[in-house]
Amino acid sequence: MDLVKEAYKIQGQTIIKNLEKRLIEGYYCDTGEEAAEKILSLIQDGSSVSWGGSRTLDEIGIKEKLNDRNLTVIDRDKAQNPEERIKLMKDALHCNYFLTSTNALTIDGELVNIDGNGNRVAAICFGPDNVIVVAGMNKLTANIDSAIDRVRINACVPNAIRFNLKTPCALSGECKDCLSTSICGQIVVTRVSKPQNRIKLILVGENLGF
Repeated sequence: MDLVKEAYKIQGQTIIKNLEKRLIEGYYCDTGEEAAEKILSLIQDGSSVSWGGSRTLDEIGIKEKLNDRNLTVIDRDKAQNPEERIKLMKDALHCNYFLTSTNALTIDGELVNIDGNGNRVAAICFGPDNVIVVAGMNKLTANIDSAIDRVRINACVPNAIRFNLKTPCALSGECKDCLSTSICGQIVVTRVSKPQNRIKLILVGENLGF
């Protein structure tokens, strides 16, 4: 018996119950492959879909699957220049389905995200008709304070390195609460989904993303 997997399942069911009171629709999948299939089942043909920057989405291979569907895909990475990239990021705020992960989540069902430009957290808060969040159970924390600490240590450092940024955390591995070079421009806690079930959270019993 994989004791970690069993613990993930038990914790996942508790989170899903707590999501209900927050008007967030929750699901649990054992693997990233199952999560990708669940995402596809939630998206109607003919819809528009986009996503925020996410290592988790890359790891489960959902982007390629979306491109094979009858969908209008808004992909900022296909922009020919910085101006077009910004336009596509703004267009994503009007799509039918926006995909993202979350930097951390609490056992009580709160989502915690830290963003540089703010486009990803903006979409979570308002704009797209539906937001589908995919999160490996490694993102689980006890409360909001520990969630923010987790993001600053476990997510911001590798993300800064990934983007070749010279933030203090990328150089030392430690959060220095920086400003001008920061990738922590926005810190957003999602407590409730409005409208109800606009946000759907797919928990995955694997370690995914940062």
